[in-house]
Amino acid sequence: MTTTRPIRSPAAADDLRISVVICAYTDRRWQDLAAAVASVEAQTRPPERLILVVDHNPPLLERARDAFPRVQVVPNTARKGLSGGRNTGVAHSVGDVVAFLDDDAWAAPDWLERLAAGYASPSVVGVGGTAAPVWPGRRPRWLPPEFDWVVGCSFVGMPTETAPVRNLIGANMSFRREVFDTVGGFTDGLGRVGARPMGCEETELGIRLRQSSYGNARLVYEPAAVVHHRVSEDRVAWRYFRARCYAEGRSKAMVARLVGARDALETERRYIRSVLPRAIARSLNPRRRQRPTGVAGGGAIVAGLLITTAGYARGRLEVRSAGRGGMP
Repeated sequence: MTTTRPIRSPAAADDLRISVVICAYTDRRWQDLAAAVASVEAQTRPPERLILVVDHNPPLLERARDAFPRVQVVPNTARKGLSGGRNTGVAHSVGDVVAFLDDDAWAAPDWLERLAAGYASPSVVGVGGTAAPVWPGRRPRWLPPEFDWVVGCSFVGMPTETAPVRNLIGANMSFRREVFDTVGGFTDGLGRVGARPMGCEETELGIRLRQSSYGNARLVYEPAAVVHHRVSEDRVAWRYFRARCYAEGRSKAMVARLVGARDALETERRYIRSVLPRAIARSLNPRRRQRPTGVAGGGAIVAGLLITTAGYARGRLEVRSAGRGGMP
């Protein structure tokens, strides 16, 4: 019989102490990183601690320590990659809640205030918010808003009001600190390593949390908690779209191995059944005067779904091969 673990953290939002973790791996994003740090330091609700984790890049580590004297700048002492960096940040955190911001995103001034408000209920163990894309010019007409997850941003099909969700967006998420003591951190082997477009470490953690002894614990999406996520020039290319969709499929296969296919694909099945058909119908409707993506967007939806499915099939083969002692 499963025992429900009580949540010890204070329920009142005003009582919460929040640490913020930013992970960085390259100095090519230096201007973005400086903007991310400045946005956290300018919060209406200052964090208890701001931790910058540098992923196995000694020159960047020294540069960051010189540039950000009020920030706790530490090296990633875990396995190289975003999961290891986040786990290192958690280890250096203090307080009740750990919030995560990408190194190419900057937060609205009330970001932490909005996240904290989401913890008013003691059953809420994680709160995330909107990651709004900042395009390098105009938004690509062929890229459907239902696929903004490709560039790490909120997408059509997500809640438009405060609502419980399966998992949070990595660029804008937070968890009660005790979550990591109970269910562990982000899983190595998932998530980005450098520029490799893998992902789903947030998905796996969210599902693992739901399957744990936390009972009725909830993750909540709060659209009013906003960060602005820069989309680099290379990510608006069709080549990146293909690579990211394929990597997403492979990542989901790894998640399915860890937490089971039913939970790993629950949200994706609803997305495929309801969100994507409406998007395709919209793109093909000649009576729509304002079609964000048009026919090209409809083609991108179909292609993205097929490529993601192919990545998932490849990932399943890799998982089976690894299980038999073979190499992926």
